[in-house]
This record gives sequence, C-alpha cells and structure tokens, in this order.
Amino acid sequence: MTSTAAIQLLDGTSIPWLAWGNGSGKARNNPVEMGKVALAAGIRHIDTAQGYNNEAETQEAITQGGVPTEEVYITSKLSQEGGATDKDRIPVSEIRNKVAETTAKIGRVPDLFLIHNPFVPPEGELLAAWKEFEALKDEGKLKSIGVSNFRPQDLELILKDCKHKPVVNQIEYHPYLLAHLAPVLAIQAQHGIVTEAFGPLTPAVRHPTGGPLRPFLSQIAQRLHKESGKAVDDTSVLLLWTKAKGVVAVSASGNPENIKQIALAQTLPDLTKEEVAEIDRIGASIHFRHYTEHMETDFPVPSLPSQ
Repeated sequence: MTSTAAIQLLDGTSIPWLAWGNGSGKARNNPVEMGKVALAAGIRHIDTAQGYNNEAETQEAITQGGVPTEEVYITSKLSQEGGATDKDRIPVSEIRNKVAETTAKIGRVPDLFLIHNPFVPPEGELLAAWKEFEALKDEGKLKSIGVSNFRPQDLELILKDCKHKPVVNQIEYHPYLLAHLAPVLAIQAQHGIVTEAFGPLTPAVRHPTGGPLRPFLSQIAQRLHKESGKAVDDTSVLLLWTKAKGVVAVSASGNPENIKQIALAQTLPDLTKEEVAEIDRIGASIHFRHYTEHMETDFPVPSLPSQ
C-alpha cells in the first residue's frame, strides 16, 4: 500500500499528498521506529525539521525502512532551537552552513526545504534569507524551496522581489481555520503556492468538543465504512477533505495504530463535492487554532465562536 496521489508544485516537481511528521512529542522522541512504521504502512513522505533534532534519525528510519530510499520524499526546515519562535534567530550568513548540516544528517539534499516560520531570520532580514534560499537552489544545494507559518505580510514581502516563488506554505490548516486563513489562501491561489497542512486532524483530536463538524464527519465516516469495509473514522474524513482541497496533509503521530490509521486514508474513496462544500460551510463558522505562536501575531483573528 503506497501513496500514488501527488500534488504538482510550481517548480515542476510533485509532492505526495500525505506525509507523516516527526515533530510531535512521541514522534519526535522515537523517530526511527515510528518512521519505520509509517513507511511499512505505505506513507512515502516524511516531514522533519532542524528544530526537531531528529534529522539524522529520519535518515536512519528511511535506510532501515525496507523500501527504496529514492521512493521517500523528505521535507526539512531551517528552524530555531526546538522550532520555537522565542529562541535565538539564525543570521543569514549562517544559512549555508545550516543547510549543509541538514544535507549531511539526512544523507542527501532534502526534496523540500522550508523557512520554518517568519521569525527564523533576524528582524528585517526575511527577504535576505529567502534570497539565500534562492541562491542555494540555483547552485543545486537545495531542490524545492518553500516557507512555513507565513502570514499575508510575510508572503507579500517575499513575492514582491523573488526569483523563485515559494512552492508551498506549511501552516496549521483545517476547516476551523478557513475564515482566518482566507487572506493567506487568496495570495497562495493567485501565485500557485500549494498549502501544506500541519495539524489537519485538529477538529477531531484537539478541539475540546469536536465542534459542529463532529456529527457530519461521523456521518461521512459511516458512508465510507460501508463502501470500503475499512475502519474509517473522523480523522480519515479530515484527511480526505484536505486532499480534496488540493492541500498536502502532514500528520504527526508517535502511536503505531494512529500512524496506520493516517496511512489508511490513501486507500479510501474520495469525498463528494457536496460533502467537501458542507465541511467548508460548517468549518468557516468557527475559529479554533491549536498552534497560536505564529499565525496570530500581527494577523487579527476573526470574530467567530470557537464552538
């Protein structure tokens, strides 16, 4: 069971629509064994970062994973210590060395490399950092380049003076953020930038009640279970919704059974257009974000309930 569905990127490459991320607690602390579980389950995209402190273990998981290493798409990120926005920023002059460290740890140039958040470079040096990414790409030291946790103002800053547009913006993305993310998504649609979703399962696993989507997700899950005979749940439906939106889903887990459930989405029927539209409608009536440290700084949230 391997993922064949991929999303085309601006630079002519393609990216698997489903990824396992090793940035959450249990996944971050046991990246080799959990990475092997993800590969065995059929996932062929692993998302890591310098700030997760497990890039070398990501390579170890892939080399021990029992699949050809060239079949595995690797994303990594330039990030502060622990990926935290309040840690020391990375001077532009250090980016080349940091990229070389990543390449050495994962054993190859990553397929996709991101600026982890707009607060990675010193204040006022975000565009300079992007131009360094562009130079490294032109030299063959990076392949696809993109950004993460970029707000409208961050995207606009890069896009007004870039040679290579970011191919993706990896952000917390799920139905309960559609209203807040509308300006970001509009910019990305205009420029052909693909959205990558982290936290795509938040309405099912992090919202305190599940919110108004819960009954509808369960209804769809029952339909898919009857059609496929497989153990479909609300998380599967959210992953299929993400796929239907043309968004890459990055789901981090350190639980083997949950990783297998994530991988199951690759084998399920698609949602109907009507189901996608109704999830959109319900989701846009709520604002609920789990990771607030990036996108809610100088980017006002909508006046919507969280339930």
